Amino acid sequence: MDSLGSISVFVQVAETRSFTEAGRLQGVSSSAVGKSIARLEARLGVRLFHRTTRSITLTSEGALFLARCRKILAEVEAAEFELCDSASQPHGKLRISLPQVHGLVMPVMNEFMALYPQIELDLDLTDRMVDVVEEGFDAVIRTGQPRDSRLMARPLGEFHMVLVASPLYLQQHGVPQIPADLAEHACLRHTFHATGKLEPWPLIGEEGAPEPSLPARLVTTSIEAVHHAALAGMGIACLPDFMTHEDVAQGRLQRVLDAHMKHTGQFWVLWPSSRHATAKLRVFIDHLSLRLFPANKGQ
Repeated sequence: MDSLGSISVFVQVAETRSFTEAGRLQGVSSSAVGKSIARLEARLGVRLFHRTTRSITLTSEGALFLARCRKILAEVEAAEFELCDSASQPHGKLRISLPQVHGLVMPVMNEFMALYPQIELDLDLTDRMVDVVEEGFDAVIRTGQPRDSRLMARPLGEFHMVLVASPLYLQQHGVPQIPADLAEHACLRHTFHATGKLEPWPLIGEEGAPEPSLPARLVTTSIEAVHHAALAGMGIACLPDFMTHEDVAQGRLQRVLDAHMKHTGQFWVLWPSSRHATAKLRVFIDHLSLRLFPANKGQ
């Protein structure tokens, strides 16, 4: 059991890259964490971390050990759950990475918390491409076709990108009829956090016509900021339909150039294939599949 405790401490340090934070999560001092890691390294005869005054990083041996330790802890949790009363609720902590589309994901997270009060959610709302395995996430929600062979995946639902603007903006500046008309409009652009590149607008250009110019009035890494600017009448934005559906229905936004747009995206939930699908993770994935895009499922 002492070895199991050391393994738990090691995983916390590896995931937080901090003795202090690992100690806080374990309910012990940072010096106790340091001593536990030192004892573990002495017992194994290898160095698990490179330590400097500014950072803590895994050695190659530490990275290999981390993958095995996560499996061990997942198996222990699964064994504990199987021994519990079958009527008991799934419990424990889930570390989840989500895209910054709060209006889509947070109602579903709130429903989940109400249904499973014994599960603690640690949510990382970011558009950066996290490393699910190395950063210790239980699951992530992302768009695009999964390409990481280390991950299991389940599709959650489809969406489309649409061009929208406020009725007031369109009254003042006119409604574009073809993509080339966008050169005369203020465009509200979203950039990818990791690369700084502008997200392309999926326009169907006329054959032989050059790509339309998109003069940017706003450039931001937050798609929700683009949404707010569009509602405020600042220009034309390219946004996912789940973000604009209610605004269009209520007349706050108006779709334009629908016939010149072609896009279908998909949300996925991804989780490490090496990790035992614990009860808390299973109910989380099932809840997402049921509730994130209910309209796609005929509900």
